[in-house]
Amino acid sequence: MTSGLKALTARGRSFLASGAAALLCAFFLGEHDLLRIGVLIVSLPLLAAMVVARTRYRLSCARRLDPPRAEVGSEATVTLRLENVTRLPTGLLMIEDTVPYALGARPRFVLDRVEPQGIREIDYRVRSDLRGRFGIGPLTIRISDPFGLVELTRSFSISDTLVVTPQVVALPHVRLSGEWTGGGDSRTRSVAAAGDDDIAPREYRQGDDLRRVHWRSTARYGELMVRREEQQWQSRGALLLDTRRYAHRGEGPRSSFEVAVSAAASIGVHLAREGLGLRLVTDQGAERLTDTGLSWSLLDTLAVVRPSSARSLEYGIGALRQGGGDGLIVAVLGGVDVEQAQALARLRHGNVTAVAVMLDVAGWERPELGRSEEYQATQAILAGAGWRIVRLPPGASIASVWQGAAQRGRYALSRDGS
Repeated sequence: MTSGLKALTARGRSFLASGAAALLCAFFLGEHDLLRIGVLIVSLPLLAAMVVARTRYRLSCARRLDPPRAEVGSEATVTLRLENVTRLPTGLLMIEDTVPYALGARPRFVLDRVEPQGIREIDYRVRSDLRGRFGIGPLTIRISDPFGLVELTRSFSISDTLVVTPQVVALPHVRLSGEWTGGGDSRTRSVAAAGDDDIAPREYRQGDDLRRVHWRSTARYGELMVRREEQQWQSRGALLLDTRRYAHRGEGPRSSFEVAVSAAASIGVHLAREGLGLRLVTDQGAERLTDTGLSWSLLDTLAVVRPSSARSLEYGIGALRQGGGDGLIVAVLGGVDVEQAQALARLRHGNVTAVAVMLDVAGWERPELGRSEEYQATQAILAGAGWRIVRLPPGASIASVWQGAAQRGRYALSRDGS
């Protein structure tokens, strides 16, 4: 009863105050009819509080996100499933799910009645123009009487997470050569043109497939020999993303930082789908990516990346050197000075293919000024060291300039010629 009285709404408190005033007036004036009216008005919120407080609904809740990952600007559907697990029907239920401000207003629904063992499913859509991981839930249910005099609030404990990933655009196929690494029964494997006699066999091990037995070698060595497993080759590469706040301009979804993140996501997904073993490096160092589902792991990491306070690419360049073995380096860069360009230029050596996607960050601030002298100087330094330069001006898509990544020592232009 105490919890029911605490749950009185403004209407319920008004009824209670009006009834108390009517009772006082009836007592001083001696009006029996007014006394009856006062008792009726006071009893209504009290009875409602007692009924609502004694309500013993048992509801189960489940939530489903479709899809659990959504790109910036796209919608996701949230499905709520409520089940009344008791033998009593529910009364009026007001449902409100908790969503962050970035996903829109809080969805509210009203369920008139849920029969015993009944199930209700409710759908609503969320959309975000910002990247990130957003918690959805817990679900709140408000139980009210038919007159709106009392309202109790109950919350579920479950919540889910919606990952809003950067926008990914399809890129044209570009041949990017690089060093190759692999694994298998041996580090080196030679296949001669003469035929089976030159295939390097090994001794039979417990569990080997008998179909791999090499009978000529078995006869030659006097013991069971099998063909070695095919070498699994995979090209390795590194993706460097410049996240320094100092190196970017603009605010919001159209800032140079968000364009750089989207470009890195598009390039990373494109290369991962082509079978390249990729690692992600920022100016803060190497980021941890899982081996399985590389594209999703990369997008999950980029969904929460934020501008850093660093002024230099020192840690990122050091992480690239420590990793080693990269046949391909793709750097998505903001504003880079001559000293940092020289340090990046030294990363390319031997057969390493290096591609620099350079954002003209000055254009996000004052497009009429054109490219700065420092911007052109850093491009010249990287191009002179054998880097392939891809210019990404404001308003251009990474898909429109990516084809130029195949051009060694030349600048890639967008389709509009900028």
